[in-house]
Amino acid sequence: MACVSAASVTFRALSKPSLKSNETSSLKIVSLGYRRNGFPSLRSSRFRVSCAAKPETVDKVCEIVRKQLALPAEAELTPESKFSAIGADSLDTVEIVMALEEEFGISVEEESSQNITTVQEAADMIEKLVQKKPEA
Repeated sequence: MACVSAASVTFRALSKPSLKSNETSSLKIVSLGYRRNGFPSLRSSRFRVSCAAKPETVDKVCEIVRKQLALPAEAELTPESKFSAIGADSLDTVEIVMALEEEFGISVEEESSQNITTVQEAADMIEKLVQKKPEA
């Protein structure tokens, strides 16, 4: 079953401007519409509930990110640090995920790795995967 939703926005003047007889109005009605499927960035995000990762997991993720991006020790990394804001491109992000997999003995699905944009998201994902990991 397909479901399509659409929204539109219309701007209209509330009052007419007074014009002299030889002037024309540049005021026009503007309509903007989009179909939800037309703009992927406007799709509603999923509701997600997750608990925060352990501080030691966040610290380890920061350590790995710092090493992978060759960041100086004084560079500030917080759980809210976005990989893109600290200079990571898509290849760097892949390398960070691979280092996290190796360090924590987990396997991250490609789809999940594409959703990791911050240190906190990486740490939360690690906690979730470590909990699911069968005991050896």
